[in-house]
Amino acid sequence: MALQVSAGRALSYRLWAQHLSGENRARDAVQAAAACGLQNSPPGAWEWAVALRTGAQDAGALRRALEEEKALLQAWSIRGVPLIFPAGEDEVFLAALAAQPGEEPWIYTRGAELGLRFAHMGFDEALALVEKAAALLDGCTVRSKEALDARLAEEAGAWLDEERRALWEAPSMYGAPDRQTVGGAIVSFLLRPCAFRGRVVFGARCQRSPTFTSLRRWLGRAPHAAADGARRLTEKYLHCYGPAAPGDFAAWLGATGAQARRLWDAARDGMAPVTLEGKTRWMLARDMDALQNAPAASGVLLLGAHDAWLDARDRALLLGDAALRRRVWPAVAAPGAVLQNGQIAGVWTARARGQKLDVRASLWRAPDAALEKGVRAQAERYAAFRGLALDACRVEVL
Repeated sequence: MALQVSAGRALSYRLWAQHLSGENRARDAVQAAAACGLQNSPPGAWEWAVALRTGAQDAGALRRALEEEKALLQAWSIRGVPLIFPAGEDEVFLAALAAQPGEEPWIYTRGAELGLRFAHMGFDEALALVEKAAALLDGCTVRSKEALDARLAEEAGAWLDEERRALWEAPSMYGAPDRQTVGGAIVSFLLRPCAFRGRVVFGARCQRSPTFTSLRRWLGRAPHAAADGARRLTEKYLHCYGPAAPGDFAAWLGATGAQARRLWDAARDGMAPVTLEGKTRWMLARDMDALQNAPAASGVLLLGAHDAWLDARDRALLLGDAALRRRVWPAVAAPGAVLQNGQIAGVWTARARGQKLDVRASLWRAPDAALEKGVRAQAERYAAFRGLALDACRVEVL
């Protein structure tokens, strides 16, 4: 008979597994990022996620770990997002995501279809063309995403015949015809799967712009082979988001159902069933004791807008009220989430003005003393972490 667990127990376990519990802090940024990766949008968001998991107080030291020590790597990964993960685990966060025949296109590449039809080009042909063009990154670094799209589109266009090149070089139909070609738009969509083969990763930021090169050039080695990356990626997901269902996993990946099922099956022999809210979910068998014994969540946290804990696809488990879920996960401009004792108690935003920072927390209900004190303490910590002075911290009720 499957073990029955409550929503509160599952959420406490996830906080523990993702190093957001005081009893299971990560020792450093590498361990924090190894759990399931840390999304880096907007740029720099991953730094606060690490601070919450490790107690780190120096954002500059974290950037050095990424850009100078290269203990961490940034590349497009799950759902096509820029993800920070250990530099030694590219076979998990990149190679494992490369689709087998019949598993494309990914959700985040489907937008290329309009441009592909115009260019009279199939998806597989275009991907092979862009991957071939991306080989130039073994010898150079390109500053800015717009420049990267244009540079690779120019390289790819040189291999097309005159008629198809004219279509490839036509003004884009995606909203920036004065700055982007059809080929540039197609490149933009297909850079994500190029990353899975190590063709393109993020380099060090140059002022306010990202830079891009190949994994080989950045790390000085060839990309790791997939090996057991599929199993390890699925196990990381279940460790961080269990109890979970296969559909939740597919949504977290941003993959087609066929690819998600293959990756899920790679780890199936290590899974155990759990009943959560009357439905069968799955855990890693080795995490069953932790699920039952992880400490109950306590305290207040200000999670960033795209913190990994909020990236659970079963959002109704995190927050039952559908109207409130739309405030936490709007279509654009997502705020951060205020957590109290493992429950989402509201949202928060921060605004810098020179060297000062304003924080605004909007809560579902009038706060008790512990919640208000916790929000203000977290706001002070966030401002200090960013090297700013907290000018105002407004706590209001929606």
